[in-house]
Amino acid sequence: MAVHPRLCVSTRHPIGTALMICPATVPPRVSILGVNVHAQPFDDAIALLGEWACERKGRYVTACPVYTLMLAKDQPNVRAALENADMVTADGMPLVWVQRRRGFPDAQRVYGPDIMLALCAETAKRGTRHYFLGGAPGVAAALAETLQNRFPGLQVAGTLAPAVESGRIDEAVIAQICAAAPDVLWIGLGSPKQDLWMAAHRDRLPCLMIGVGAAFDFLTKRKRQAPPILRRAGLEWAFRLVQEPRRLWRRYVIYNPRFVLGLLREEVQRWNVQRKAR
Repeated sequence: MAVHPRLCVSTRHPIGTALMICPATVPPRVSILGVNVHAQPFDDAIALLGEWACERKGRYVTACPVYTLMLAKDQPNVRAALENADMVTADGMPLVWVQRRRGFPDAQRVYGPDIMLALCAETAKRGTRHYFLGGAPGVAAALAETLQNRFPGLQVAGTLAPAVESGRIDEAVIAQICAAAPDVLWIGLGSPKQDLWMAAHRDRLPCLMIGVGAAFDFLTKRKRQAPPILRRAGLEWAFRLVQEPRRLWRRYVIYNPRFVLGLLREEVQRWNVQRKAR
């Protein structure tokens, strides 16, 4: 794995000419069970993240599936982490379907592994520096190598797989990341740990942080990813449950039905409000 020196800063292209970008628009948020999730086409999300990667400003992005949304509904600290995020993406198809039903027909799934692949492809020739934090020992380094092989020219600022506590600021981790001066910090700590960690550290890390969870394992093929047909059908959860029943049963067997029931109640409430307004 090659770790490259910084080639550009702020919004300047590595060859020295100004990088002229038409500013993208921050997408609208849609409330689902009281939790706000941005509704947007995938390409628009990547265009905006590409701009933020040039800013050298502390920002963070949460990829939000049903599980994270339900944790935010139940836990004030997780809800605050999502509310304060610069972008909360619809990481699962059920959230996309709700957004489309509620007036955003162009909403698409903005899924952690796809974000990583698209943004690395977009920035590989710009001199954008990527840092990979998380995963089991050796996974972040393997991921960086995999992405460099797939996207020639991709700049890697460093990798780290520490034991990170969501509520504790680890000074050694912060110092190591700051010394590497990344533009994009990819975080694979799992939800909600990665969301809480990003919220706690945004003011100390002048870069774009993106929490992508299992993308570290999927893209290094340490875990099997659901086939595209299952992902499009909103059945990725079933595939993952079969793969890891002991670890994931509570996430899907308890939280998925709660999401469906809560959504049905919310839809009835919305229908009653609309009926009275006629």
